[in-house]
Amino acid sequence: MTDFPANRATKASNRADSVAARRLRALTGIDEELLDRVRYERSKYTALGGVVLGTSVIAGFSMWNFATEALGRVSVLALVPTLIWMLFVLNLDRWLVTPQPNARRRVGPLLTRLLIALMLGAVIAEPLVLRIFQTAIEEHVADERTDVIDQLRTDLVRCNPVPSMTQATTPEGCGRGYVLSFRATPGERVEEISALRADASALQTRVDRDTGVLEAIDTEVRDECRRLIRMAGTGLYQRTSECLRLRAKAQDYRTTHRTSENEKRLAGMHTRISKIEAELTSSRGAFLQARADGIERRLEEERDKQKEIGVLERILALDELASGNPVLFVGIWLVRLLFVFLDVLPVLVKYLAGETAYDRMLTGESNSAVKIHGEEVRLAERRAMADFEIAQDAIEQQVRRQRAESEAALREHTAAMNIRVRQAVNALEDDIRRSSTV
Repeated sequence: MTDFPANRATKASNRADSVAARRLRALTGIDEELLDRVRYERSKYTALGGVVLGTSVIAGFSMWNFATEALGRVSVLALVPTLIWMLFVLNLDRWLVTPQPNARRRVGPLLTRLLIALMLGAVIAEPLVLRIFQTAIEEHVADERTDVIDQLRTDLVRCNPVPSMTQATTPEGCGRGYVLSFRATPGERVEEISALRADASALQTRVDRDTGVLEAIDTEVRDECRRLIRMAGTGLYQRTSECLRLRAKAQDYRTTHRTSENEKRLAGMHTRISKIEAELTSSRGAFLQARADGIERRLEEERDKQKEIGVLERILALDELASGNPVLFVGIWLVRLLFVFLDVLPVLVKYLAGETAYDRMLTGESNSAVKIHGEEVRLAERRAMADFEIAQDAIEQQVRRQRAESEAALREHTAAMNIRVRQAVNALEDDIRRSSTV
């Protein structure tokens, strides 16, 4: 068989075409046999396949970041959603850029594909943006968590003051999550020492008043008892009667007002107050230690909840950072738009490149295939109708044959019956004739 120059050029071009290039073009959904007719467009579809592959790799990296952030660590398990998402995006982009016959005539599918690409780009871009601003986000989250811990410690201290009475009231704004429980509180001893101090104060006032009165009487006794008078009968010196009266008055006041007992009772009260104060100091120290331990446990529980930074927390932190910094806000959105643009790039490259010769050939082959299929359907329909008509004619002929056979059998049966009747009549005539002869 003769090998024409055009065939030799085609074979040489096919040999020069690498397997990798064919696999890249396979990502665009083109037909290699049809593309061989316009082989000068191979590079265009090879580059488009590289764009589709690059978009899927970016999507896989985005899912890897999302999965590791959701798990809180780098794990082999993150490869499962990464590969699934990468293959999904690869096949979706392949569907989006696959050449369609008469595509320029349909605006609806084009807009639908662009909308799908935009939505997919927004989903892929967010984890990558979080990855780029990871340091700032983690610092912001760490500061917020520190503020939360500090505020929680302040609220716990405010909501759990040292009780000054047995029935302590809960401070305003303190819910169940801020009030700690304690086995014992110094409130009861505070009430006891308050009552004891009040009694001691009243008794001290009374003792001071009685002491003042006794000191005045004792002063009068000392002044009066310094004076001695000489008795006329004996010539001896002795106290005056006023001295004796004042002494009796002082003794009577002490007895009546029980000054010695009150002083002993007051001293006992002061001793008891000192003892209770020592116990109260010890109880207050134990309460403060128990409160410190309870607050620390509560803070540890809060820290346990804050071990890993979740994806939602990272998104909120990024929004908070952007809201307070216009420059950062613009930078974040520029990065987002960049990744969205990269994810939409396969569709843009496909539909902004214009209609290629391959597209026109595909449209022509598609329209031709539709026409051929229509003719094949009509031909099959005609064949089926012809088969139906032939089958119907065969059935009608069979019916006619069976009807004729039935009519012939009927006629044969009628003739046979007529013959039998004539034979019977003849036999009867013969019998009659014989009988008449006899």
